[in-house]
Amino acid sequence: MEIKNYIDKAIKGDQVAFTYLLDKYWNEVYAFMLQRTENETDAEDITIETFSKAFDKIATYNPEFQFNTWLIAIAKNVHIDLLRKKKSTLFIDITDEEDDIAYGIADDSPSAEDQIITEQNLNRLLQFIKQLKPAYQEVIQMRYFQEMSYQEIADELNEPLNNVKIKLLRAKKLLAEIIEKA
Repeated sequence: MEIKNYIDKAIKGDQVAFTYLLDKYWNEVYAFMLQRTENETDAEDITIETFSKAFDKIATYNPEFQFNTWLIAIAKNVHIDLLRKKKSTLFIDITDEEDDIAYGIADDSPSAEDQIITEQNLNRLLQFIKQLKPAYQEVIQMRYFQEMSYQEIADELNEPLNNVKIKLLRAKKLLAEIIEKA
């Protein structure tokens, strides 16, 4: 069956078609991002986000272009967004040497208020996660709280790597929907 048939099925919501497309193009998108980022974790995260966005917007895919070209374009945009987020969180303080000496010992530890807000946000996030099915809670927990790699999760769950990727993709999508409704 040619790719167009799988894309058509995916547009109709066929999960097998999504899985096929993910399996077929994962390595290409991942390798491209690994070359750009030189960081396995970032490359994996960007690739997952790429497929998530692609599957959400698959109905907008233009068959005049190769499917892998479309995926790579999405991956580039996801990477640019990631770089923008990182750049906006960096604080660049340009001062002269005297100021460095006078103000060099800045207290950047979070205030009591910051800690309370962080705890409240974390508690709220945990409540949202608890609304997911147990299998999705588990992969979210392993990936984001235990900071396990996709391969480590696959080994731990004794599941194929692609199943873990798809499960995490769905878990993130469902979690985003839960948060949006709240």
